[in-house]
Amino acid sequence: MSTSITFEVTQESNGGFVAECLTEAIFTQADNWEELRRNAKEAVAAYFFDHQQKPTEIRLHLTRLRISP
Repeated sequence: MSTSITFEVTQESNGGFVAECLTEAIFTQADNWEELRRNAKEAVAAYFFDHQQKPTEIRLHLTRLRISP
């Protein structure tokens, strides 16, 4: 069974990235996109360390613009 986990990613004003999982209490950050990918994998592995079923796919969704009411 294939399962995925999704992160909402925002780019900070300093150019770095912050990722927040939409379904679990997992957060990570990085200075560049490749580092963020590695950090997300590491954070998911650590979070699901003692779980029987682990996600088989990690999705990173970059949010470029947020509009506040």
